[in-house]
Amino acid sequence: MTDTTSVAVLGTGIMGAAMARNLTRAGLDVRVWNRTRAKAAPLAADGARVAGTPAEAVDGADVVLTVLYDGAATFAVMREAAPGLRPGAVWLQSTTAGLDALAAMNDFAGTHRLLFVDAPVLGTRAPAEAGQLTVLAAGPPAARPVLAPVLEAVGRLTVWTGEDGGEGAATRLKLVCNSWVLALTNATAEALSLASGLGVDPQAFLDAVEGGPLDCGYLRAKSAAILSGDYTPSFAVSTAVKDARLIVEAGERAGVRLDVAAAGARRLARAEELGHGDKDMAASYLAS
Repeated sequence: MTDTTSVAVLGTGIMGAAMARNLTRAGLDVRVWNRTRAKAAPLAADGARVAGTPAEAVDGADVVLTVLYDGAATFAVMREAAPGLRPGAVWLQSTTAGLDALAAMNDFAGTHRLLFVDAPVLGTRAPAEAGQLTVLAAGPPAARPVLAPVLEAVGRLTVWTGEDGGEGAATRLKLVCNSWVLALTNATAEALSLASGLGVDPQAFLDAVEGGPLDCGYLRAKSAAILSGDYTPSFAVSTAVKDARLIVEAGERAGVRLDVAAAGARRLARAEELGHGDKDMAASYLAS
């Protein structure tokens, strides 16, 4: 399949662009589209074909990969793509869209005779660029042979959670994982903020927990961004705000009270309101 599989990547932001590059490197036929064409244009140098419209990008494609901001943006783009969709194509939906959007996505796929695979990913810029994402997937077994070269190109591991993408098993797992990611990020930001306020050398805090049960890779990564002041986005504040909202909404829907997640969502929203939406979510620190 690797010589013939054609993939349309709709959305070439941080994650979509990295995934598209890895797909071209794997020898797949890659077409890309982005609402802001300038974000897709550089991928031509990697061998991707830059399309002017979503319908042009998906025309005849075996796989349609959506990596867009949220469920609403994904629906809008897929409606534009509809005239070019090939019956039998696989829709690999990798947007963190939340639970409410999935049933409608599944219905859209059925109307257009697509195989729908809900496949949010774990990882930010660096693992995406290295093709080391973890893909959380749910979808029909018939889609898996077609997706094999795609998933191999973009990820180190695919965790299949079910055979019906519309049931939300993959998205539910993604929301749980992201709740942990956001909690770690906000906790790191607050610990370093408290250190600053109390006149404690932040490095002393990091040295005190180094190598023990309180240490972790995310603490190190986000601390490095905060202490260097380098907020180049690997996961932007604005996206974190959206995901935090989806997590809190999912908890409310399930009857689960999420006090930390709700407070973290407000903190990230404050960072965005202060003008840091395009910065890495480590800019939660700036909300203090």
